[in-house]
Amino acid sequence: MRFVLEVTMDDGAVAQDRVAELERILRYWGGNLRHYALDPGDGSAVYDSAYQEVGGWRVVES
Repeated sequence: MRFVLEVTMDDGAVAQDRVAELERILRYWGGNLRHYALDPGDGSAVYDSAYQEVGGWRVVES
């Protein structure tokens, strides 16, 4: 299995403050993982502080 996290960094709040926004995204993403079995096919969108979708994560087969 592979775990993939993708974040677009050239739009929205992420483009304005990359470090702070990535810290926030990773903090919320990490705290939310307990709601998933982390099986292939699991995943969700990730949002910046303005609640704009800036990417997503997913579990995929190796």
